[in-house]
Amino acid sequence: MLLILLLITEFLSWVIIRTHFKGRSRTRYYFSTIFNATLSIFLWMTYITTSSWKGELDEPQHISLMMSLNGAIAAIVVPRIILSLMHFTGIIINRNKEQKYHPAITSAGFIIWIIIFLIVINGIFIGRFNVKTEVISIEKEGLHPGLNGLTIVFISDLHLAGFYGHEKFLRKQMEVINSYSPDLVINGGDFVSYGWREFGGFDTILAVAEGKSGNFAVFGNHDMGTYYPDLDYAGREIHLMKMRELIRKSGYVLLADENIRININGATLSIAGITTNGRHGHIKYGDLSRTLRGTDDADFRILISHDPNYWEKEIAGKHDIELTLSGHTHGMQVGIYTKWFRWSPSKYFYPMWNGLYEHDNNKLYVNRGLGCLGVPFRIFMPPEITVIKLTGQ
Repeated sequence: MLLILLLITEFLSWVIIRTHFKGRSRTRYYFSTIFNATLSIFLWMTYITTSSWKGELDEPQHISLMMSLNGAIAAIVVPRIILSLMHFTGIIINRNKEQKYHPAITSAGFIIWIIIFLIVINGIFIGRFNVKTEVISIEKEGLHPGLNGLTIVFISDLHLAGFYGHEKFLRKQMEVINSYSPDLVINGGDFVSYGWREFGGFDTILAVAEGKSGNFAVFGNHDMGTYYPDLDYAGREIHLMKMRELIRKSGYVLLADENIRININGATLSIAGITTNGRHGHIKYGDLSRTLRGTDDADFRILISHDPNYWEKEIAGKHDIELTLSGHTHGMQVGIYTKWFRWSPSKYFYPMWNGLYEHDNNKLYVNRGLGCLGVPFRIFMPPEITVIKLTGQ
């Protein structure tokens, strides 16, 4: 199906360029022809390399190739489809006129093509690396003095194969984390997109980031092998075993429906983590009662829940958990991000899609994620490292 789409849009783009520019402007005709040919060469090389892959599906190089192909589709094929629709709409409008198409509509199609292309290219080469550090304070009345000033660095949704070829960049982000001298480093899950092989050698890079009182993580739904095609029971068990080992090698304590208590300056801090599994619309969660068992007497309780919707369903107003940390949304990797206003289409699927939310004494922070899923871009929706400081009132 994809091959047919590529062939059709390839053919139509050449027909429209010839129809619109040849005989009108030699310079524009040759420029557009060379530009289109360059895009076509890259598109077909990426498609052939990806479709002829012989290794394992979840090897980092293969996932990176698939993401590159998706990026090429977004930057090249989608604008070609729009151009074709606009051009043939002009033909219908001018069907009874001497000129068989509408030049103004076709010109607008080319302008839209260039705009989309530039936006996507910017998101691929600049936006996805434009990491923003969000520093926030979490206030709690009567906070134990031993926890006042506690610093937590929270990251989520690395989807590690997206950093294939950009290992130095990922290492730099781990060094940024360390620059805040965190007491805790917490990871909200989705280390991978498909399978454990995506880790490659990234575990040694992730291990660079260190919290003084430890690093803690949960499984995200992708980490569970949900999106690995035709994974049988035995294969799933092997996958989960490998994931546990690799997360441990990355320096994290994996919390799978369990909690850990830490003594910090005479205060008891509880960190609990609940698993998330399934796909959007059919998300399943772990056992909350088991996850929170024995945490009631802690001075401060943190829950790591990959999916922020879980907070609204099961936590807010129902449990005395001061802070829940989530990711999962990515801000859909597209939106508007300014100092004064933030918007993403992800809000229509996840009402709490990024930032700090409160309900009585329950607080939720949702991280936009550090990596990319599917398409290797961030369009006006930068990746995030969150620095959280606890303060008393």
